Amino acid sequence: MNPMHALDATHGEELVMPTARLRDRSIPAETAYQLVHDELMLDGNARLNLATFVTTWMEEPARRLMAECAEKNMIDKDEYPQTAELERRCVAILADLWQAPVPDDAIGCSTTGSSEACMLGGLALKRRWRNVRRAAGRPDGRPNLVMGANVQVCWEKFCNYFEVEARVVPLSAERLHLGAPEAAARCDENTIGVVAVLGSTFDGSYEPVEAIAGALDDLEAATGLDVPIHVDGASGAMVAPFIDEETVWDFRLARVASINTSGHKYGLVYPGVGWVVWRDRAALPEELVFDVSYLGGNMATFALNFSRPGAQVVAQYFTFLRLGFAGFRAVHQASRDVATRLAGEISRLGPFALVTRGDELPVFAFTTGRDVSAFDVYDVSRRLRERGWLVPAYGFPAEREDLHVLRVVVRNGFSEDLASLFLEDLSRLLPELARQREPLGRPEAPAFHH
Repeated sequence: MNPMHALDATHGEELVMPTARLRDRSIPAETAYQLVHDELMLDGNARLNLATFVTTWMEEPARRLMAECAEKNMIDKDEYPQTAELERRCVAILADLWQAPVPDDAIGCSTTGSSEACMLGGLALKRRWRNVRRAAGRPDGRPNLVMGANVQVCWEKFCNYFEVEARVVPLSAERLHLGAPEAAARCDENTIGVVAVLGSTFDGSYEPVEAIAGALDDLEAATGLDVPIHVDGASGAMVAPFIDEETVWDFRLARVASINTSGHKYGLVYPGVGWVVWRDRAALPEELVFDVSYLGGNMATFALNFSRPGAQVVAQYFTFLRLGFAGFRAVHQASRDVATRLAGEISRLGPFALVTRGDELPVFAFTTGRDVSAFDVYDVSRRLRERGWLVPAYGFPAEREDLHVLRVVVRNGFSEDLASLFLEDLSRLLPELARQREPLGRPEAPAFHH
């Protein structure tokens, strides 16, 4: 312990950081701050974390707003009505951005992140399916949900927690995410929906939502089965509207019932805030909605969490106000330009082969070439960490366990200059890695879970 921290703080006793029980006596706030601050230096620099999709930089005015709202429990809409109004505006903006057929008829809410938003989307699918089955006098005890093996773990949790069979479509040599024929082939009368991912966390690729919807249209024409789609747009739903306007994935497709996104990813807000929006009120069963007092009237609420700060919702509205459509387009186009340029430079280094190029999400994955035997992606990840870069190395799921990659997430704040520094560091370590006899082996306990 630094003696400078303890001179006026310890009342004569030894100052020891508590790890399992409270200290007997208090210490000054500034001393406590410095001690915790010093420990957190071990986390490294979040700006150099190329593993996370989460926003690691915001402007100072946004940080001030968040500090001013940290104490507001935004679930108390009657007590903090203006925070509730900003949430309502954000939902309306997203419904318009995602091209709901009648934006005023769309319904949605903020959440703690995409995981909660996915739970709500999945619950709505299950209840809609159950209500239809019961109305027809059909059994409703064996619901299933179709998804690719590349989905985020929250979908596995949803199926486990809410007793839904996960029908997981494995990957293949040619296909690293869910394909349209494969999705339709696994649907039956017990299918509550198909999850389509707009921006796979494994490699940044978009799943073909429009093609999946078309395959499900054909399935309905042939069998009468009406299977809705939930789009997990944790990252892509805040990218595609601005720089992939020609890509049809949203409420323009009648089969898309709901969409979620993470405001704290490419929504450019510090964690944690997510959003879920249903195309219309018919897509969200009434029994999932609770009414609360709001400005002398009622406001619908259906989040799972009942205590969370209003700061992130306020920051999301600030970001919508600050950037507008043109600002979001400029920020995300800049990130994509950095990603595609950096991916191209890495492919020209020699030892690496690209899996994706950063031309959908500004995210790309790459692996070592077939002729590289002295090192593997795990060695590269370890060595980059010595310079402060956190670049995850991991294997793909079912049927592609042979593929091990490094993945780079380009976010706002990862500039061309930082990309050049990263490339220099990566180039510098390659001669040393090439002198190894063989790869050092994978970590016993991988630190990265996508």
